[in-house]
Amino acid sequence: MDEPAALSSHNFTPQTPPPHSRPLRIVLPGGSGQVGRMLARHFQERGHLVTVLTRGPYAAPWQTVHWDGENEGPWTEHLEGADVCINLTGRSIHCRHNLENRKAIYASRILSTCLLHRAIAQLADPPKLWMNASAATIYKRALDPNGVDLPLDESSALEGGDVLEAEPWRRSRGFIARVLRDWEAAFFETETPRTRKIALRSAVVFSPAPGNAFAVLGNLVRMSLGGAQGSGRQFVPWIHEDDYARAVEFLIARPDLSGPVNLVAPNPLPNRAFMEALRDALDMPNGLPAPSLAIRIGAFFLRTEAELALNSCRPVPSRLLQVGFQFEFPDWPEAAEDLARQWRHRND
Repeated sequence: MDEPAALSSHNFTPQTPPPHSRPLRIVLPGGSGQVGRMLARHFQERGHLVTVLTRGPYAAPWQTVHWDGENEGPWTEHLEGADVCINLTGRSIHCRHNLENRKAIYASRILSTCLLHRAIAQLADPPKLWMNASAATIYKRALDPNGVDLPLDESSALEGGDVLEAEPWRRSRGFIARVLRDWEAAFFETETPRTRKIALRSAVVFSPAPGNAFAVLGNLVRMSLGGAQGSGRQFVPWIHEDDYARAVEFLIARPDLSGPVNLVAPNPLPNRAFMEALRDALDMPNGLPAPSLAIRIGAFFLRTEAELALNSCRPVPSRLLQVGFQFEFPDWPEAAEDLARQWRHRND
């Protein structure tokens, strides 16, 4: 997600593209966050020409160009003739969801998407593919007769109502679901005949990078606080960063695919088993559980929302599996072991 900084731009030197492969021009609006930098690095290392649109251009092996996510400007030139636009713009949801923050979370996503629509409509040679970030928590929770979450694929019912509200950020109840519904509505409501569209309904992307969800949970485990959170029965959607990047690359190469796609590992698991596998990967056999009340108190002092840890969601990547995408890390224990190994290597 995008972050503010000084207004400038930086030169870059692309690597030689792989043999027998045309380098793609890939533009990443809002690509200065963890996922954006991971994707930029992934594609740049494969010889593609990457441009990140950001409020604060920074020194990187790829090109970074200023945009504010609200107004047209010289940055639109970088979309002309581009192969792919991957929009990741949006204020982080990891904050207190007070009125001011809810408005910023909502506006940053809707306004940037509408802005890209206006810019793309004016281009002589628009991007061939536009991917827009979304989240797998867009689905309405469904339970079996025993109260266990049912798997949710791209055809499952969505959370939230269908009627657009004048100021949807004013109600805190169901706010994230409303953001996701309106975000995708803004993305799909305007036709782009020359540009294929895919909504990336992703889970939390786990990476060994500092500040990532893996690092946050890993710190709890190392402090012996890595037990079940809340009831421990809530499902945790996740995806390894390598599979996320590979899935995006796979979708780029499949012109027959459009619409919403779940970018999630095929085997989500309950929080209790999720945390147990993480403790095993980090060689911490025991961990104190965190009751829901403790989660809510901790979230208050950390200025975030307890529901981000306590809500349950069980999405599955049906469309990716149906077209033959193969996950390198379909199961969390193996993914956690790989992430722990990389984390140790970074900190040796």
